[in-house]
Amino acid sequence: MREYELTVLYHPDLESNLDVAEGKVTSLITDNGGKINNTVAEGKKRLAYPIQKLDSAVYKFYEVSLPGAAINKISAVLNITPEVLRYLLVASDEKLVAARAKKEEE
Repeated sequence: MREYELTVLYHPDLESNLDVAEGKVTSLITDNGGKINNTVAEGKKRLAYPIQKLDSAVYKFYEVSLPGAAINKISAVLNITPEVLRYLLVASDEKLVAARAKKEEE
């Protein structure tokens, strides 16, 4: 499995009740053989440009381990999930992952 970084922009109206939408993303990752290593909630932020006539979104950052076959499945589902305005799934830098692991060992 390889390390990935997933950034998800949720609909701003879900700020108070984000649990359901986060549950969908979490189950999507785990059902496809992935594992969530870390999450960071950035909160509600203003967007650089409007998306679906919205000026803000709730940002959530996930560090995940995924098998190669799961990438396309996860992307396909996130594209049609109404709670998700945008997402970005990229491979983590292997040097950063190794540095974090070394730091955690110390």
